Amino acid sequence: MYPENYRYTKEHEWVLVEGDTGTMGITFHAQKELGDIVYVDLPQPGASVEQGKTVGSVESVKAVSDIYSPVTGEVIAANDELSTAPEKLNEDPHGAAWLIKVRLSNPSEINNLMSAADYQAYIGE
Repeated sequence: MYPENYRYTKEHEWVLVEGDTGTMGITFHAQKELGDIVYVDLPQPGASVEQGKTVGSVESVKAVSDIYSPVTGEVIAANDELSTAPEKLNEDPHGAAWLIKVRLSNPSEINNLMSAADYQAYIGE
């Protein structure tokens, strides 16, 4: 359920690093806890993000939750499909419903993140 090649945060985000680009999203666990997602607020390309800092929010029928960046860098793409179809986060949080792509300014930061096994132990699955 949790891809082995992703790295995870304690705030329930994931990042897939390919070269100097990190694709990030929220985990299956996060979307399950939120319930039906109705709105996603994402930063636009060109914005700077910092590891551990808020980059946007996800709104569900239950609550609004901040999204925290797992890495530092510049946003190079945002998943615009989520603005019209936020429910995709409930359907495919580790795939098609990625949130943003970031050009990494400090790739070694991923060493601060959890592996899939560590994350599953953290959430008790």
